[in-house]
Amino acid sequence: MTLQGYWGVGPKTAEKLRASLGEGRAVEAIESADVRALTDAGVTAGRATRILRRATGEGAMDVLATRDTRDVYDDLLDLAANFAVTRHAADRIRVLTPLPDRAARETRLDEVLAAREAWTELDEADREAVLDAFDRYDDGGGTDRAAVEAVLDLREAGLSGDRFDALANVDEDALREAADALGSLDGDEVVLGADDRLDRLRDQQEAAADLRDSALDVVETVRSRGARDADAFQSAAVEYVASETGVGSAEVRAVAPEGARDAADFVGETLRGLADDLQERVDDREETVRAELEEAVAAAGTDVATAVSAVDDIAFRLSVARFAAEYDLTRPRLGGDGLAVTDARNLTLSGDVQLIDYAVGDHDARRVPSGDRVSVLTGANSGGKTTLLETLCQVTLLASMGLPVPAADAEVGEFDSVVFHRRHASFNAGVLESTLRSIVPPLSGDGRTLMLVDEFEAITEPGRAADLLNGLVELTVDRGAVGVYVTHLAEDLAPLPDAARIDGIFAEGLTEELELEVDYQPRFETLGKSTPEFIVSRLVANATDRGERQGFERLAAAVGEETSQQTLADGDWSDVGRE
Repeated sequence: MTLQGYWGVGPKTAEKLRASLGEGRAVEAIESADVRALTDAGVTAGRATRILRRATGEGAMDVLATRDTRDVYDDLLDLAANFAVTRHAADRIRVLTPLPDRAARETRLDEVLAAREAWTELDEADREAVLDAFDRYDDGGGTDRAAVEAVLDLREAGLSGDRFDALANVDEDALREAADALGSLDGDEVVLGADDRLDRLRDQQEAAADLRDSALDVVETVRSRGARDADAFQSAAVEYVASETGVGSAEVRAVAPEGARDAADFVGETLRGLADDLQERVDDREETVRAELEEAVAAAGTDVATAVSAVDDIAFRLSVARFAAEYDLTRPRLGGDGLAVTDARNLTLSGDVQLIDYAVGDHDARRVPSGDRVSVLTGANSGGKTTLLETLCQVTLLASMGLPVPAADAEVGEFDSVVFHRRHASFNAGVLESTLRSIVPPLSGDGRTLMLVDEFEAITEPGRAADLLNGLVELTVDRGAVGVYVTHLAEDLAPLPDAARIDGIFAEGLTEELELEVDYQPRFETLGKSTPEFIVSRLVANATDRGERQGFERLAAAVGEETSQQTLADGDWSDVGRE
């Protein structure tokens, strides 16, 4: 394929890549998801990532049907990339896309969970050794030698061949010899320290070349030592050159000219001959040593090739494994016609988080209802409804990429489109139109769609929003999709289809810190309440100005003074905020 055959590579980007990498290397970089090669060529990181996602995922990106879905996807990959053990592994994580079929997802899950087991079996010291090995591999620029040394370091650190075939199927002794040989080669050049004889010849040649370039100084130095005639001068010159270069006197005499015109001619010709002779000897020795080193590398050719091809793959698997271990992610059960989670949690939350059970569609999970195509989720503001939608989106997207999920148990169907729509605080015809253009087309296609829509009423009049929401629920059921719709308008909806239910989240009071206390676990087939009396109670309790307090007390009476006062009394806050 030519460069411009890839999504996102226009004429300017193609020309930039050709100028820096050449057509063949640029295509190879795209096919291997090498973000670094593209960015080094001048493509911005964001554009390079988008190009590679499309190149490696083909049409899989179409699963991410809305901007909010893509935002969740980006956040997940950024979070996972924080655990990458190499720069290339981080790049590979950021270009992960939903996989095309269940078999591919199961295969990746097998690989990731095996890698996690390998990682968690290591003690702290061995984990540090593994990370250090990959740091050295990164610093080594990903060369063959760096790859071979990384494999040796990983084996020494205790990574088992049971988890990574490439670590088991290599001859360690052959690899060590190959590592030494590769360390002695820099391209076609034998490096300093690889061969003592070659190093000595190079030193002698360099010294001879330096003297050659300052032949007149040599003449003056020899004369200053008292040589009185031509024979004495020539003998002194030979001894001086021999002492300065480390070459034997006989070797110097062998290249000295006969019948030199004068002292300068004798010294100049001698030094030129010696420098040329030593250069030939350097070249011959380097060729011999290089052949021996290349033979050592060739003898371990299969093992070297295995190491080179394996290191980046192991780095990628371990990176995702560290992410899975950090967040205690588990293997989802793939298939079915719905979405069900048990003890699920949102990856963006920290601290003491209430775990949630929830489901929609057909599934085999316990503790949650099965068979409803749509749930209408109601309840208190700040009750975690949006967070629940985002959690369901996270679980679905991770499973679609063949990655473990943040739940004790999860059953995830195969969805061709995931429509996540957050509540947007805008109220105009343009926002309504763009939202409908975003969320309705996936429902109208042939694929299977998951709808996760938050407070649709926020973008139009409440009365008309109820009508539109009714239409979306009916369309979801009719098209065989599944969905969760968050709304405060459940009581205004027309009778829901039999395949839809209403769930509720409830506020239960205020904490001692006057924070809203919410049971985030939805109650199935129960209409949730927004319970404004708890909010008003907090405002009454916190009021320090008499006039403000009286105003809030009037509101308390409007929402039910008895309930509001009971809320305060339950927390023994009757004196809080009093003057």
